[in-house]
Amino acid sequence: MRPLRSVAADMPPSIARSLDAALEMTIVGSFSRAGFLLRRATQEWSDPPSVRGRTLLVTGASSGVGRAIADGLARRGADLVLGGRDPDRLESVARGARERGVRARTWRVDLGRGAEVDEAARELADDLERLDGIVHSAGALLPHFATDVDGTEMTVATHLLAPFRLTWHLAGRLAESDLATIVTVSSGGMYTQALHLESLEMGPEQYRGTTAYARAKRAQVVLAHEWSRRWSSSGIRSYVMHPGWTDTPGLAEALPRFSRLGPLLRRPDEGADTAVWLAAGGAGTEGTRSGIWLDRRRRSEYYLPGTRSGNASLGDELWTWCERRTGLTEASN
Repeated sequence: MRPLRSVAADMPPSIARSLDAALEMTIVGSFSRAGFLLRRATQEWSDPPSVRGRTLLVTGASSGVGRAIADGLARRGADLVLGGRDPDRLESVARGARERGVRARTWRVDLGRGAEVDEAARELADDLERLDGIVHSAGALLPHFATDVDGTEMTVATHLLAPFRLTWHLAGRLAESDLATIVTVSSGGMYTQALHLESLEMGPEQYRGTTAYARAKRAQVVLAHEWSRRWSSSGIRSYVMHPGWTDTPGLAEALPRFSRLGPLLRRPDEGADTAVWLAAGGAGTEGTRSGIWLDRRRRSEYYLPGTRSGNASLGDELWTWCERRTGLTEASN
């Protein structure tokens, strides 16, 4: 039997596009490892561009997809700022990056503490020589209701308000770069939910971890679009992607039954591939005015009925909501 790559080399581009579209329609085929392997084989992917000499911040870098993103960017030559809560695991990732001949520093921050994020981000903005990109990869699916010190439900605090705070404080440094990029790692789970601001933050009575997570991930998509819309004139590009079904420690802990899919799950480096490619500038100048990226292509933003809000001003309303919840406004900048 001929190897898959050999068969794919003889496949006409029109057939490859049809295969890609068919995979997307199946969902399971698209999100699984089979989808990644077929697309990589049939679409003639090249290595992501070199990012040597650029500095990128990766949150959630201590494990899972975030760690794989950091490793992938180090392979492409990026100097790294590795954000997370566990200093020992962060240092382990940093050592691996330094062994590849790049600079790497750890940045301990608890994204569940808003005031800490604000202070740490301001200090980082002053301390960095340059900043060319941010990859927002931190997050977790929380099975039980919890709040941060300000009383905000923790899923919203860590997945939405923390990236808003962090990017707000670092936007000025990004604008100084000639190739500034924001990449937000969302989740395929967001396809199950619409964004309604009045129900974004769940209370203890109705709380379900998977629903809270999916709603916050949907909100991340809308926020990523807003960064692109508001800051593209400053040269900042914003993308949002999801890694498909990827085998990570977080998945095994939060969704143990789902983690038993075994061969259907992508390896962390496969789930991280599109984030690395986007952060390295693989998409050119294309932003995220619509769609979410998977396997190096922009995908439909909606699959299920009832998940499209129909509110043309939703992005602006979400931005105002985040400003109000964080106290960060144009006047405070």
